[in-house]
Amino acid sequence: MVFSVTKRDTTPYEGQKPGTSGLRKKVTVFQQPHYLANFVQSTFNALPADQVKGATIVVSGDGRYFSKDAVQIIAKMAAANGVRRVWVGQDSLLSTPAVSAIICERISADGAKATGAFILTASHNPGGPTEDFGIKYNMENGGPAPESVTDKIFSNTKTITEYLIAEDLPDVDISVTGVTSFTGPEGPFDVDVFDSATDYIKLMKTIFDFESIKKLLASPKFSFCFDGLHGVAGAYAKRIFVDELGASESSLLNCVPKEDFGGGHPDPNLTYAKELVDRMGLGKTSNGEPPEFGAAADGDADRNMVLGKRFFVTPSDSVAIIAANAVQSIPYFASGLKGVARSMPTSAALDVVAKNLNLKFFEVPTGWKFFGNLMDAGMCSVCGEESFGTGSDHIREKDGIWAVLAWLSILAYKNKDNLGGDKLVTVEDIVLQHWGTYGRHYYTRYDYENVDAEAAKELMANLVKMQASLPDVNKSIKEIQPAVADVVSADEFEYKDPVDGSVSKHQGIRYLFGDGSRLVFRLSGTGSVGATIRIYIEQYEKDSSKTGRESSDALSPLVDVALKLSKIQEYTGRSAPTVIT
Repeated sequence: MVFSVTKRDTTPYEGQKPGTSGLRKKVTVFQQPHYLANFVQSTFNALPADQVKGATIVVSGDGRYFSKDAVQIIAKMAAANGVRRVWVGQDSLLSTPAVSAIICERISADGAKATGAFILTASHNPGGPTEDFGIKYNMENGGPAPESVTDKIFSNTKTITEYLIAEDLPDVDISVTGVTSFTGPEGPFDVDVFDSATDYIKLMKTIFDFESIKKLLASPKFSFCFDGLHGVAGAYAKRIFVDELGASESSLLNCVPKEDFGGGHPDPNLTYAKELVDRMGLGKTSNGEPPEFGAAADGDADRNMVLGKRFFVTPSDSVAIIAANAVQSIPYFASGLKGVARSMPTSAALDVVAKNLNLKFFEVPTGWKFFGNLMDAGMCSVCGEESFGTGSDHIREKDGIWAVLAWLSILAYKNKDNLGGDKLVTVEDIVLQHWGTYGRHYYTRYDYENVDAEAAKELMANLVKMQASLPDVNKSIKEIQPAVADVVSADEFEYKDPVDGSVSKHQGIRYLFGDGSRLVFRLSGTGSVGATIRIYIEQYEKDSSKTGRESSDALSPLVDVALKLSKIQEYTGRSAPTVIT
């Protein structure tokens, strides 16, 4: 089949600015004439020529509504722009971490590797005809495009006048695996549809000891539950947990990927993963004895939530516990960790582990690309963020299923001599043991959404101004809560990347206390709808007799200080946050 190339005239759309996670809009916006094509052509035009002409690119995503249409449009445009081949996961399904792995690991029959990928996802946002769609470009290191590239893409979207497309190229059947070959003006063009899970499973087997996890799952005392929230994780869950590791199929919840995620919100937290939360004994309704271990992943399977029986593991604790146990429990890390990193708003639980184990430690702004830089330079092995993202240097994205396998590996290691015993070491035991060794960071996040943008800016400016005189700040704190420790330093967080020297300013306002506690204030999205103020409140407790307190009790004095010091009610008129995490 020979195809021809058409130049289509177009005009720019406003607002095609890709954020750290690409371009996300309502499906109806993407369905406008030329909207997707404009963005795709602007991306091709922003890339070096050798990453387009004759190159191999991946096109797939979380399977949300409009993905199947988008794959065909992008394939036709890739052909017209001189791309040599497009790799597509079967049914257009590839998790974001799997795409990263495929860019780094997969080699075609003639020795070619992918130079990048269009990932079709809006992550944990709902899907469906009236919900969200998204597209982002990942580079040849497997990580998201850096700002230098996304700025170029955005700039191109503002001036675009035409795009190239092979309109006479027939749609490829992406429901069956196999290579379809075409010929165009610049030579051969292939679309290679392949199994979504094989490459990713192969990589996981080089990282974890599947045999030891299998023994754990076979123990009559161990029970397991995984909730895919009808996202792309379902394409991996049965293959890994059931076929490879021997779990029973009844341990999988919502593991059939759906275009609208079953009408739910594919966000793995205590609010949206309701069925899993109830099954683990943390909901309002209890139905029988909960499993020992539960986990969930989001729409594109890069985020995760980990639960024990009637026990929630905070993402900040999760990354610290994985780092503390990685070398003994996970073969990939047997020779030691190169370093660890967390995003600035994430609790300092990881810092304490790094200090005790004498590891290199980095605190970075929010955004996975900062971790990617450290990993590319061989400076970081394990990293995480409070918004349910955990990962390692095996790829350049956060990885939900990797995090679940990491926890199963730790449980398997702790129970290796105990599988026939009376009682297994549980998730809760591991967390309590960790707090006993390293102390506990009680942690909560208050979100005030759709706040008047001007009021939000004034509140933040006042918090910066107050930092000029810490004695005054401490005087105010003593009047609010005499028992709270003194603030010993305060600043506006700024990050100088140790790899490329780039500086990220205004990343959040920090108040650091003498006892290791912290208050962090961040402003996000000062758009037309208003701003979101996030307050992160963290109380550190070293005394092991006090690490078992109810979180809300332990945090209550510091919460009081945060709200009164920031004068949030005066500035915003809000007497309570929109969401408490």
